[in-house]
Amino acid sequence: MRLATTGLACAALFAGDHGLAMETKGFIEDSRLDLVNRNYYFNRDFRNGASNGQGVNAALPPGERNGYREEWAHGLMARYSSGYTEGTLGFGLDAQALLGLKLDSGGGRTGTGLLPIQDNRQPQATPADDYARLGGALKARLSASELKWGDMQVSAPVFTTADSRLLPETATGLHLASREIPGLLLEAGHFTAYTQLASSNHDDSLLTRYSDAKVRSLDYLGGSYRFSDTLSAKLYHARAEDHWLQNYLNLNHNLPLGRNQGLNLDFHLYRSDATGRELSGAVDNTSWSLAAAYRLGAHRFTLAHQQIEGDTPFDYVGGLSIDLANSVQLSDFNAPGMKSRQARYDLDLAGYGIPGLSLMTRYVTGQGASDDGWTPGRRFAGGPLSTYGSYDGARWHELDIDLRYVIQQGWARGMLLRTRFATYRGNREAAAADLPDINEVRLIAEHPLNIL
Repeated sequence: MRLATTGLACAALFAGDHGLAMETKGFIEDSRLDLVNRNYYFNRDFRNGASNGQGVNAALPPGERNGYREEWAHGLMARYSSGYTEGTLGFGLDAQALLGLKLDSGGGRTGTGLLPIQDNRQPQATPADDYARLGGALKARLSASELKWGDMQVSAPVFTTADSRLLPETATGLHLASREIPGLLLEAGHFTAYTQLASSNHDDSLLTRYSDAKVRSLDYLGGSYRFSDTLSAKLYHARAEDHWLQNYLNLNHNLPLGRNQGLNLDFHLYRSDATGRELSGAVDNTSWSLAAAYRLGAHRFTLAHQQIEGDTPFDYVGGLSIDLANSVQLSDFNAPGMKSRQARYDLDLAGYGIPGLSLMTRYVTGQGASDDGWTPGRRFAGGPLSTYGSYDGARWHELDIDLRYVIQQGWARGMLLRTRFATYRGNREAAAADLPDINEVRLIAEHPLNIL
């Protein structure tokens, strides 16, 4: 809690310099209500003898297990955000109601993360027909500083809730954001639980992604500053209680090169060190990436290099708390010792007379993984699904293709239609530590509606 307390003190200091309430119409007058419909088809095909270990498959002989996961579901997400009460110190409320509906699935095909599984890995395992949850957060605003307490989505480079399936993750705790100085964001967070992607439970334990161990609390303090229109930086410090301390740095620089041309340089650096009871072992990890993107009119070409140094993979808490260039659709390319490289191409077809249509394709390859210095018998490696100590010699590569179209007019204006395709291939060590060989297709239609 010390990090969150520090952040509160910093924001109070900035707010004290101003002492003026931001202009507000009122609690009701500034309210907003949105409804998002999300239709999601997910097919993950395991190749070269691999099989789906979710649902009923774990209870079947290997030869009878399905070699794929396939589910289709529809999600409804209603989100309400109130304005603030009038006065120097204003109060408000955020609330959300989420519902997931099964359209097609089965006990042998489940496990995509779209739907919760009842009696998972048992002979009677079945995906739920529906699931729902309610959540909300109280909020207070003083000048340009806002404090939230409750259930919320979070986006920070050291702790980010994922929104990559039917319904989003949410986290339970405190969050403070201060924007008292132009160009400067300061924020602090203290979180003790979260709701996983396919869950109705608000008090799921925070979990490390790769050592598979519970985390009692996650605290962070940091912020971002825009030095100019072309240069910005982020700096964060986080503590996963009894697991690790983590520091993060990002530098982003845009270089205009002439008419319709530009170069973007994006550098990310994480440093993680074990702390407390070291429940994820003797974590001693430095991870970084550097991406260079050249833009020419409607085209964007990107090259990226990522490097992981240490005997454990770069680990994090939550679904998407990794801001490295080669964390992509299927893999994070974060094995200990791994060096990975990416080539990416983006095309905005608005430049060719089709506004709203865009294409992305990328290829990432990683090798050099080595964790032979990791000894689980001497250093605790986490929970039963931990992959620590399994990466030595692993190498793999991934190809992603993403086609997006946003409808520009008519009753469906703003609707997103998206196709995501990915292939993943690796050696035997990769199949044991990261993923088996996979072909994957996701079809997503999402329609946001502003009701109020």
